[in-house]
Amino acid sequence: MWSNFFMQQEEEGRMGVASGGGVGGRGGKRARPPRMSKNQQGKVKLAFFVAIVGVLLTVLGLGTEFWVELSQPKHFSQGPNCHMAHYGLWKSCVRTLWVSDIEPERESCGPAELPGESNCTYFKFYTTGENAVIFKKTTNKSMSLATAILAVFSLFLMVMGSICILMSLSKGVPFLLKPAAVCFLISGILILLSILVFHFSVLSLLESNQSIPLDYDLSWSVACVGSAGLILILGGVFFLLLSLPFNLLEKCKTQKRNSDT
Repeated sequence: MWSNFFMQQEEEGRMGVASGGGVGGRGGKRARPPRMSKNQQGKVKLAFFVAIVGVLLTVLGLGTEFWVELSQPKHFSQGPNCHMAHYGLWKSCVRTLWVSDIEPERESCGPAELPGESNCTYFKFYTTGENAVIFKKTTNKSMSLATAILAVFSLFLMVMGSICILMSLSKGVPFLLKPAAVCFLISGILILLSILVFHFSVLSLLESNQSIPLDYDLSWSVACVGSAGLILILGGVFFLLLSLPFNLLEKCKTQKRNSDT
């Protein structure tokens, strides 16, 4: 599709040159679409590298189940073991740890990196629509689904933005930089919004049953996704600046010189 579009643009340019027709009936050559200079291509590649880092962090965060850790009090079970859970968008894991392995000053069970037995299950609200129950507390299906939808749609926009950048670099034309900038900006905002919705879903889970006290901590998967959102927004701003038909910094300097004189 893109190759046909570019071929059509080149053919129209050649037809304009052959006919000698100009805009408004005046003779002249049809202007070809502007092409990126080597310097501009280097800047686009650098901004694309920044965006790719955000995409990779997003994939890492979405694929792991360490978005939040739920910990019972260390001596809640009155035995040598204690229980904690951690989950992400797709599955949850309940871990049984030895109290003797936990730091003495820590009051809750954890962290999840300690050795112990783990039992992981995938969430069923994506298939059969059933809510999950973790330590007698029920997940909020609506919020969990909303978090997953926002995250997946954000990932889709990242892919679309990457395709636009690759096409722009392969053809050496800058007009696809603006769509790419919009895709990365919106994807960064959506991924940050998914973290906010997920946080509300965790609070809803804790409030569903007050019989078992639990402490919660947002874990490293959320840190990856949050960092990815900020990086994607930064990459989108870079692409937006590079898509401008003028150098914003040089224009500011020129206006400052004119105002001084």
